[in-house]
Amino acid sequence: MRRDELNTVMKNAVRIHFVGIGGISMSSLAAITREQGYEVSGSDRVMSKLTERLQKSGITVHEGHNAQWVQGASLVVYTAAVHGDNPELAEAERLGIPLCTRAAYLGWLMSGYRERIGVAGTHGKSTVTSMLTEIYLAGELNPTVVSGAELREMGGAYHIGGEDYFLFEACEYCDSFLSFCPTTAVVTNVDYDHADYFKTMDQLIASFRRYIGYAERAVLNFDDPESVLLAETYDGEVISYALDHEADYTAKNLTWERGCASFDLVGKGSVLCRLRLSVPGKHNVLDALAASAAALTCGATPEAVVKGLAAFGGAKRRFEYMGKTEAGALIFNDYAHHPSELRATLSAAKALGYRLVAVFQPHTYSRTATFFEDFAASFGDADEVIFADIYAAREENVYGVTSALLADKTPGAVCLHDRRTIADHLLATSGEGDLILILGAGDILKLGELLLSE
Repeated sequence: MRRDELNTVMKNAVRIHFVGIGGISMSSLAAITREQGYEVSGSDRVMSKLTERLQKSGITVHEGHNAQWVQGASLVVYTAAVHGDNPELAEAERLGIPLCTRAAYLGWLMSGYRERIGVAGTHGKSTVTSMLTEIYLAGELNPTVVSGAELREMGGAYHIGGEDYFLFEACEYCDSFLSFCPTTAVVTNVDYDHADYFKTMDQLIASFRRYIGYAERAVLNFDDPESVLLAETYDGEVISYALDHEADYTAKNLTWERGCASFDLVGKGSVLCRLRLSVPGKHNVLDALAASAAALTCGATPEAVVKGLAAFGGAKRRFEYMGKTEAGALIFNDYAHHPSELRATLSAAKALGYRLVAVFQPHTYSRTATFFEDFAASFGDADEVIFADIYAAREENVYGVTSALLADKTPGAVCLHDRRTIADHLLATSGEGDLILILGAGDILKLGELLLSE
C-alpha cells in the first residue's frame, strides 16, 4: 500500500488490527498506534510477555488466528511471516478491508517526524539503535523509538516521545527497509545473509544502495569495503566512521579493561570527548562510533554522547547477562546467528578471562547451508562447543544440513540436540570460572531459563 493511500485510510480509521502482534516490531507499532488514539486489536499464534504488556495497555489480543478477529477493522497490518492462507488475511480480502505490510505501516508512521534516523546493516543495527536511544534520552531530546531489541531504559523495544526525532531499526530482509523514509540512513556493514531472499551479494548491495538513496545523508562504516562502495555512488552527504581507516569519526587512545574500551572520540580531526563503554568487544567500539556520528550530526551534544554511552549496558539478547548456575557458572545469551556475529561475540567473551562454553542453535536451514564452512570455523575462541538442533523458523529442510553434520565439521564440537540434554550436560560439567554463552536467534534463550530454574 502506498503512503498516500494509507494516509487516506488512516484519516477515517477507527480500529487497526495487527496480525502477528506479538513480534518485537509489531508490538511496538501497535502500542504507538494505541497512543495516537486509535482502537487497536491483534492476534498471534501464542501469547507472550509482549502480548501481556499490550493487553495491560488496553489492546485486545487474540490467541491463534481466526477470521472473525478482523471483522469491523478499518485496516489490517501483517508481518512478512504471515502468508496469504492466513484466515484473517483471507477474511480481510473478502470483506474489502485494506491490507498493509508491517514495513509500509512503519514507513507511514515515521513520515510525520522532522528527523528520521534509520539504522540498517547486516550486523549491529539493534545495538546501534539502542545506543542512539540512550544518547537521545540522556540529551533530553525525547525521541520516538522503534527498535528490534528491548532496552531496559525503555521498558521494551519502543519509546513514545515527541515529534522531532524518530529512531528506528531498518531491516533488510525481504527489502523491508525500502518502505521507510529516513532523513539520515546509518549502515553498520553489508555482509551476505538471508540467502533465501538475496540470491547474490550484488542484489544485497543494490538494496542497500536504494535504501540510503532515500536519505539526505548517510552514516557509513569505512572499515567495511561494501559500505565504501555505497559511498562512491551516493549523491547525499556522507558521514564516515572507522577504527582502522581514515574517517570523519574515529577512536584514538584506546584502553581496555575486562574487554571493555575507553577511547577519545575524534570528530572531523578534533577530540570531542572521552568515552567509556560498559559492553565488551571491538565491534561495540564501532557501534558506538556509528551511534555517536549519527547523534552528533542530528542534534545531540558530546555531553549527551558521553552520558548515553556510559549508561548503555547492552540491549536484550545482545551479550545479556542472565545469572549464575548453582555451581557458579555465568550465563550470557546473545542473538548472534551469522558467522561474523559469532566470531565478534566469542572474541569479546573470551577477553573476559573465563573458560568459554559456547552453545549455538543455528537459525534456518538456508543460512546454515550457505555458511556451513564458515560456521564450522567460527568457534576458535570457545573452549567447548555444543550445537542444538537447527531452528527451522519459516523453512523446510530441503538443504540436507543438520547440527550433527555441523558438529562433525567443527573441531571439538558435539551436537546434543535438545535443551534438556544440553542443560543436564552443562549442570554436570560447568561451575565457578566458566562462562556459558548461549547463541542464536531462535528459542535457545529458554536454555538459560532452564539452567537458572534448577
